[in-house]
Amino acid sequence: MTLEGQRCAEPAGRRRHGNADWLSGARITAVLGVYYRPEGRAGEPEAVEFVLADGQSVLLTCASDGTLQVTPGTWPRLPDWCVPASQWRQAPPAQLPPVPDGGAWTVVGTRERRDANGEVLQAEIRCEEGDFVVIAGDTMAVRFDRRAPAHA
Repeated sequence: MTLEGQRCAEPAGRRRHGNADWLSGARITAVLGVYYRPEGRAGEPEAVEFVLADGQSVLLTCASDGTLQVTPGTWPRLPDWCVPASQWRQAPPAQLPPVPDGGAWTVVGTRERRDANGEVLQAEIRCEEGDFVVIAGDTMAVRFDRRAPAHA
């Protein structure tokens, strides 16, 4: 699912309410990295977009100070800072698992790790099957930590 040459857009989508569980109950149907095309998919994404079942999305980007910015996404369009749009693409990060049976991950909660100034450095989007961990720094990093199966 690679989208190239799309028009850029103004942010739209799910509003963040400032508490740590702002995404609880949402169903994530896709996770896409926003890549600068000349670097190819070998590089880290410049942003990570979580596409929700209701058609909205949440965009996580790394600010120049190394903090994580959480804003409404622009799915299916590229973010407005992707200029020129022909040099950018959206694609699933290679290290993430495919969407589970049922077509979506269900969010059970979120956690944010903040610095001394209250700026977000890391976000964990906790799902039934495991946690998406997005870390800000010099580059964006995203991984999926599977949950250990519950023992009966």
